[in-house]
Amino acid sequence: MAEQDKLDLLIKNGSVVLRNEVRVLDIGVKAGKIVQLGEALNSAFAAEVVDAAGLTVMPGMIDVHVHLNEPGLGDWEGFETGSAALAAGGCTTYVDMPLNGIPPTVTLSAMELKLAAAKGRSYVDYALWGGLVPGKLHELKRLHEAGVVGFKAFMSSPGDPSEDAFREVDDYTLLEGMKIIASLGRVLALHAESEPIVAKLGQAARSEGRLTPSDYVASRPIIAELEAINRALFYAEQTGCALHFVHISSEAGVHAIRQAAERGMDVTVETCPHYLTLTAADLDIKGAVAKCSPPLRDAAEREKLWAAIEQGLFDMISSDHSPCPASMKEAAHFFDAWGGIAGAQSSVELVIGEGHVKRGLPLTQLSELLAGGPARRFGLQDIKGEIRIGLDADFAIVDLNKRYVLGEERLYQKHKHSPYIGEEMVCQINATYLRGQRVYEEAAGLSESKRGAWVR
Repeated sequence: MAEQDKLDLLIKNGSVVLRNEVRVLDIGVKAGKIVQLGEALNSAFAAEVVDAAGLTVMPGMIDVHVHLNEPGLGDWEGFETGSAALAAGGCTTYVDMPLNGIPPTVTLSAMELKLAAAKGRSYVDYALWGGLVPGKLHELKRLHEAGVVGFKAFMSSPGDPSEDAFREVDDYTLLEGMKIIASLGRVLALHAESEPIVAKLGQAARSEGRLTPSDYVASRPIIAELEAINRALFYAEQTGCALHFVHISSEAGVHAIRQAAERGMDVTVETCPHYLTLTAADLDIKGAVAKCSPPLRDAAEREKLWAAIEQGLFDMISSDHSPCPASMKEAAHFFDAWGGIAGAQSSVELVIGEGHVKRGLPLTQLSELLAGGPARRFGLQDIKGEIRIGLDADFAIVDLNKRYVLGEERLYQKHKHSPYIGEEMVCQINATYLRGQRVYEEAAGLSESKRGAWVR
C-alpha cells in the first residue's frame, strides 16, 4: 500500500455499536471519515493504531439541547468550557439553544455574534437553533437561510425577566410562526408547559408561603405539560408545521405525541437523563442544583418513562445542559433559585449505565436515542449519527466495566455544580474522537486543539 493510501487511524478489537447489531470489529479512518469496517484489519497500513479490546465503541452523542450562553453570558457558560464538558462526556456534536445568551439568537445579527463567539473555541462540532419570539416573525426566514437547524419556542416563561432576554410565545406568534416555519420546511422545538396554569399555581404557592421543593413540583403539574402539548399539536395540524417536543417528563405527554405521530403528524419527542435517573424526592436532598422545568417527577413516573423508552416511544435523549453560576442556585427559598440542570458531561454515562448496565436495554436502542435519532431528525444523517462507512469518524469509547464516583474535580464545565456529584457512575467514557482525532481521553484529559466546526 502506498504511503498516501495509509489509514490515519485504526481502532481495533472494540465491540462496535452499529445500527442493528453490536460486533467486534476494526474501524479504519482516513481524512476524518470511516473508510473500513472489518475483522482483523492490517495494522501495518495505519499511522495510528488504538486497541479497544474490552471496550465499547459507539457513535458520538448528538446532543440537540444545550445552552452555552454566549454571547453576553459567558460567565454562566461559554463554548470552550461547555464543549469541553460535552467532549469528556462522549458527545461529538451539539445544537446550541437560542437562549440564554444576550442577545438571544432570534435575529440574523445575533446569530452572527454567536457564530463569532464559537469560532475556534469548541472542542466538538456544533449547530445552532434559531428562536421564535413575539415581534420577530420577519427574522425566521433570514435565520433559516443562514443555516439554523430549526427554531425553538417557549410556551411558558423562560424565567429571565430582563428586557433583552428570550420571551415566551403568545398564541398568535405560535400560530403565525408555525405557518412560516412550515413554509421553510424546518422544525419547531417546543418547551411545552401552559403558562396560565404554572404562573397561577406558582403565584398562589408564593402568596401562601408554600415554598418547599415539593411545593415547586406541585406548581408545575403534568397537566400543564399535557395541555401545552395538545394545544401545539392542534396548531401544527392546522399549519402543517413539523414539531419537536423537548424534555418531556411524563408518560401522558409522550403518549399524546406518539399518538399524533401515528396519525401522520411530523412530530418527534425527547426526554433527558435527569428525568430517567432522578426523582422529585432527590430535590429534598440535593436542593436547587436539581431544579428544572418541567420538574423532576416521582419514582413511579420515572419508571413509566423507562417503559416508554423500552417500547420505542421516544425519538432521542438530550441533556438540556442549562448552566449558571453557583450563586444563582442559592436563594431564600426554592422558587427563587435558578432552574436548570448542568449535566452535559454525564449524559452518555447515565443513559448507558442506567439503561444498559442496570436495566439490560440493547446498546443499539440506546445509541439510536443518543445519536441516530437526532441525526435523522435534524438533517445530519448523511454525515453523523452512526458507525458506517462514509460518515464522520465520531466515536464515544465506553468502558462498561469501570465504575467511579463523580466528583466536582472531574467536571470540565465552567461552574462545578451538578446533581450527579457524589453519585456512582457504572460505566465510564474512555475516549472521544471527532472526525478521527482524539479530543478527550480519560487518562490524559482534553486535547490541546479545538477542532469543532459549525455544521450548517
